[in-house]
Amino acid sequence: MRAALYDRYGPPDVLYEGTVPKPDTKPGEVLVRVHAASVNGGELLGRAGKVRLATGLMGRGFPKRTGIDFAGEVVDPGASDSGLATGDRVWGLLPRSFGSAAEFVAVAPRQLALAPSGLDLVQAAALPAVGTTAITALRDKARLTAGERLLVRGASGGVGSVAVQLAKAYGAHVTALAGAKHLDFVRDLGADEAFDYATTGPADLGRFDVVLDTVGTAHPAYRRLLAPGGRMVAIAFDAENLAASLSYLLVSTVFGPRRVRFFSENPTRTLIAELTRLTESGAIRPVVDTEYPLADIAAAHRSLERGGVRGKHVIRIV
Repeated sequence: MRAALYDRYGPPDVLYEGTVPKPDTKPGEVLVRVHAASVNGGELLGRAGKVRLATGLMGRGFPKRTGIDFAGEVVDPGASDSGLATGDRVWGLLPRSFGSAAEFVAVAPRQLALAPSGLDLVQAAALPAVGTTAITALRDKARLTAGERLLVRGASGGVGSVAVQLAKAYGAHVTALAGAKHLDFVRDLGADEAFDYATTGPADLGRFDVVLDTVGTAHPAYRRLLAPGGRMVAIAFDAENLAASLSYLLVSTVFGPRRVRFFSENPTRTLIAELTRLTESGAIRPVVDTEYPLADIAAAHRSLERGGVRGKHVIRIV
C-alpha cells in the first residue's frame, strides 16, 4: 500500500510517498481504508528527530511513518463486539504511534468512532487530533464554565481554531491571539475579541480564568495573567528550549495557586464519539487550510513549519 515515509531524520524534504505492506489485523483490531489524514505539530518534531526518545519507542528502524489521525471507512470490522460494520464511516487516532498517512490502518475499536453524518471524510480528517485535544484541554483539564474568560494563544491554528468554537459552545468569553491577517477569521469562529500577537503582549491584556497555550513560548508571562483560581493549559512546548520549557511546566503543576496543566493525549472511543456529537450539533466545524495529495506530504510539512496556517493541512489519500 502507499504510505508517507522517511529514511532519516531531517527537514520536510526527507518525506516521500513509498510502499509498505498492507497491515494484517490482529485479534480485536479493525481495518480501515483511509480517505485522508491531517498534519500535526508532533509529527514535525518526530520527523526532525527532536523527540528521538519517543520516536525510538515507536519503531527503532527506518523507514519511519507519519500521520496521527485519520478518517475513512471500515474494510474489516474484526470481532463482532467491535460494534462496527463493513462500510461504516469512521474517524480516529493512533495516539501512541505514527502511520495514518497511508491507504490502510489497523486499529483497536477504542481508537475510533463513527464519523459525523453528512461530513465529507477528507474535511473530517482535519478534526480528530485537534478536536479531542481541545475537548480534553477545555472540558477536562481547565473545567471551563459558562461566563468565564478564556485566552487562546494561537487561535487560528489547528487546536486554537477548534478551541475558539468549543469555548463559545460552552458559553465562555473568548479572547483570541492570532496573526494580523487572521483576526477576522477567528472572530468569524466566535471569538469575542481578537488581537494581533505581534503588537499585543501579555502586558496589554487583562485577567483570565483560563489560558490555553498552543504556542509553547513565554509560559511565565502568560501564567501571570491568570485571575485567582485561574488555570493555564499548555499543549505545546518551546522546541528550541525543550528542557527549560518542560522543567517550568513540571514545577508549575506542583507549586503555586495558579497551576499549569499539560497532558499527553490518549483519547478514548468515548472522547472521539463526543467529538462526533459536537460536530453533528454544529458546535464545531473542521477548518481546512489546504488539501494535499499524499505525494506532496513534504510540501504540507514545509508549509506547517513556516506557520500562518488557518486550521489544518489535510493529506488526501483516496
